[in-house]
This record gives sequence, C-alpha cells and structure tokens, in this order.
Amino acid sequence: MIQTKFVSSMEKCFSDSAIGAYPTLKSLTALRNERVSWQLLYTDDASTPVQMRRSVNMPIKIEGVPQELISMRHVDEVPVTIPSFYTETDGNYLRNTPGLYPDVLTPLQYKGSVSVITHLTQSVWFELDLRDRLPAGKYSIKVSLLDPEGNVRTEDILQLEILDALLPPQDMLLTQWFHCDCLANYYHVEAWSEEHWRIVENFAATAVRNGINMLLTPIHTPPLDTQIGGERTTVQLVDVTVENGKYSFGFEKLDRWIDMCDRVGIKYFEIAHLFTQWGAEHAPKIMATVDGEYKRIFGWETEAAGEEYTAYLRAFLPAFLSHMQARGDDKRCYFHISDEPNKLQLESYRAAKNVVADILKDYPIMDALSNYEYYQQGLVKIPIPSSDHIDPFIERDVSGLWTYYCCSQGVKVSNRFIAMPLWRTRSIGLQLYKFNIVGFLQWGYNFYNNLRSTDFINPYLDTSSGYTFPAGDAFSVYPAYDGSAQESIRILSFYEALQDVRAMKLAEQYYGKEKVVAELEQLFGEEIRFDRCAHEAATLIRIRERINEMIKEAIAK
Repeated sequence: MIQTKFVSSMEKCFSDSAIGAYPTLKSLTALRNERVSWQLLYTDDASTPVQMRRSVNMPIKIEGVPQELISMRHVDEVPVTIPSFYTETDGNYLRNTPGLYPDVLTPLQYKGSVSVITHLTQSVWFELDLRDRLPAGKYSIKVSLLDPEGNVRTEDILQLEILDALLPPQDMLLTQWFHCDCLANYYHVEAWSEEHWRIVENFAATAVRNGINMLLTPIHTPPLDTQIGGERTTVQLVDVTVENGKYSFGFEKLDRWIDMCDRVGIKYFEIAHLFTQWGAEHAPKIMATVDGEYKRIFGWETEAAGEEYTAYLRAFLPAFLSHMQARGDDKRCYFHISDEPNKLQLESYRAAKNVVADILKDYPIMDALSNYEYYQQGLVKIPIPSSDHIDPFIERDVSGLWTYYCCSQGVKVSNRFIAMPLWRTRSIGLQLYKFNIVGFLQWGYNFYNNLRSTDFINPYLDTSSGYTFPAGDAFSVYPAYDGSAQESIRILSFYEALQDVRAMKLAEQYYGKEKVVAELEQLFGEEIRFDRCAHEAATLIRIRERINEMIKEAIAK
C-alpha cells in the first residue's frame, strides 16, 4: 500500500527508514512575503519481498494555492564518508556512520511525477514562495498522488495561515565564500570566458536567493585553502601591467563583476584577502603582464611585509579605491588581511596590517580569528570569532560582532554538516538574534577541491573534499549539468533561520527585545547560547509559531 505524509522542513528522511518514524506536519503559519517549506514523504510498504522492488511513477496534484507560487523538488541522497571528525558525536547528529544521506534537491522526473519504490521512503520538498501574492487568511493545501490513469491514490492536507504582516528586510550581512575557480574547473571552461561568466552569475543569483548579500570578490586569486608552494586556478579580476618597473591597472573585468552583482542583488563586496591564510606571512598569487610577458610576479616566495609586495599594495590599493570611489561603490567594500591567524602569528599579522593600515583607515577590515588579543590590540576592526570561541567577545560587549563556523565547529554548536539534523542547523537563528550578531561568514558555498586545493573533486561523489572535512562543510550547493546551482536542504534550512531572525525583529518592534528573548527561552527550555541547539524539530516549530502568534496579536490591536 502506498503511504504518504507531510513532515517538517527540518526532517531528513533516509530511504532506509520507516515513514512512521517522522512526526506528521498538519499546519503552518507564515507572513505574507515568506518562503514556506515542508516535505511530502512517500513509500510503498507492499508485502512484496525486498528483492522484488518495483517502481510506480505517480503524478502530483496540488490544490488550494496558485501553482506558480509552489515549487517541487526531490530530496536525493548523497554519499557520506566522513559524517564528522569524531568517532563519538555529541548526541545531536542523525548518524555517525558512512552511507547515503539526504541532501541535494533535484528536479522531479517523468514530467513532475515521483517514483514510488517498494520499501524505500523518499521525500519531495515543497516550497511556497508567497512574495506578497496572497492575501492574509487561511488556506488548505491539498497534495495528491495520482495513478497513471489519473485516479487519486493518496491525499494529504496542510493548513496554512498567512498573517497580515511582512517580514522586515534582512539587515544581517552574510557571506559564504564564492569560489570562482571551482566553477571554471568543474565545468572545464576558461576563467572569465563567456560561459564562465554565465555560470558565475547563475551561482551568484542562487546565493542571493538564500540570503547571501556579500560576495567574495577576487581582485586577485584568493589565497585560501592552498598548498604551500602550490596555486589555484587564476581568477584574478584586475589586470596588472608592469612597464619599466611601474604598475598600472585595468578594471574592466572588475566592472563587469560589479554589474553582475548589481543584477542579482549583491550589496557588498568582500575583497579577497591581501595576504596568505593562517598568519599573513606571504603574498597571494598576483599575475601581471611584465614588459609584454604574462607571468606570476608574487606568491609563496614573497615576504608579506617585504619591500616588493609593499610597493605593489601601495600602488594598487589607492588605484583600486579611486576606481571604486568614481563608481560610487567604495563604501560597499570590506577588506581582509589574513584568514584564521592564531595567537602565535600575531606579530606577522601586525606587520602585514601595518603595510595597508593608513590606506584602509576609512574602510572596514574583518577577519575570521578567535583570539581576543587581535581585537584588544586594535589590529582588526571587525573580529569574526568562531561560534565556539565567541563567548569572550560577547562578555566584553564587542559591538558590531560577526561569527562563523567551519569544519572545526562540530561539538554542541550549530553547523551545516550533512550528518547533522536540520533543526541543529536552523538553531543558529535563535543565537544570531539574541546576541545581535550583525554578520555571518561560512567558507564553503561551492568549494569543489580537496585539501589545500591540490586536486578537483566531484561533489556528487565526494562530499568530504578528498576525505578531509565533515561531509557538507565545503559546499552548500551542487553544480548542475546546465551551469546552475542545485540547492542543498542545508542552505534552505539556514535561510529559514534568517527568516526566523527577521520575524523575531518584527515581534521586537511591538514587544521589545527583552520580552521576545524571554518568550524564546521559555519555549527553548533553557538559556539560549551558541553551544545549545534544539534536539528536535518540534522545539523550533513551537518557537516560530509563538513568534507568529505574538505578531498576530500585536497587529490585531
């Protein structure tokens, strides 16, 4: 018999699990401009022996809301070899063994049908993008599976209430590092060829759709995740010419990049790090045409604060800023010195920072680092501590605070590893709201390389970047065959967290921050901290429903 049920967007459905293991979702509330997601689980539990599986293609019928506002995609499983760095997890992982895990969203096949397979539990992801296209009120959304003759075989109903309110605009800055070289490598196209530009814009548009409003901008090839002595595919946007020892710069590709960002909705430019990762000891790879010959002029052999690279930066940065000022875009720029320096590298970071400090004194400089000394000594305007090292910064009431997570944040804190439940991923919204976090950084929007970028990987087959990181850490989208980005359910869950934050801020306008946080913590059951995440979807469902209820009560007065 074919079985179906609606479940929350925070559930991850494994094909070898029983459909009855997942709580049924019966109702949702949303604001008029929200994106609302849920899933339809389906299986055939016929008594046919497992070795005689059969597949039936069944069309989906939707009633109750306009078809053009709903998208349907299949949740496909991907291979996971490294679920986490730990042989024993903190108890808030779904599994800790290699296997197939649900993650990538793919188009439905057979002209919008699902293939119901005996003894396999599968999922369709529904997304209702309201876009302020429906009036406030109550709606019954009916989803039916039809047999090949058009007869209804199963039927599920979701009660949706749309509140007469709008989410405020997202004011938090969000960047996930955008790796242009990985797109050139995966699709086998020349960097900044017309096809590369097309693919880059597709991926950038999907990033914006998911709340990313700041894009890593490769004025030179970003010196990130690169083997010492090695290099990544050149994606330098600024043309450098050296004639008789003097530098000149061409900004045509940079201008095209900015125009592309404007088209898709990117608001800010995260300028590629000016020095190498983990300590700022060397220069990034810089390509130039020197007396007619195109070649690398700086790299691992170049001392970061040495005379030659200092001279280059002090020629380049004023020219770059002058060009951006002429465009009216300079105040959209955020700068980096070096990624993740540790306490022992404070002096090399200081030396590198001093090379450019006077030139960039009027611009924000930010870096992912977890030692408070960098901020205390004034070396960085915007510290970005990891979520498991943020407490000292919170305790000292650092204003304008950002945070980040990456492969190392796998105990207690929120993250987006494939083996983690989505309620853990979405818990970040509570934390971002309570602690007034103004920006969030994550390093892997589309990193399709292995450790230190020595080789390229196929993310559909290798979700751990060459057995290096917990699966899913390195990317949130997959490269579709047509040059578009296929979303993971993880990036959508993080976007739901961003929507939660916006709803909380709307409630705050009516009740004040203290009241909203009190309501959150009462339902959460304990103090909200970065090292405390929900352990079931029901907790976050109750919290969001209460926030919506508060908004509904306020607007009714």
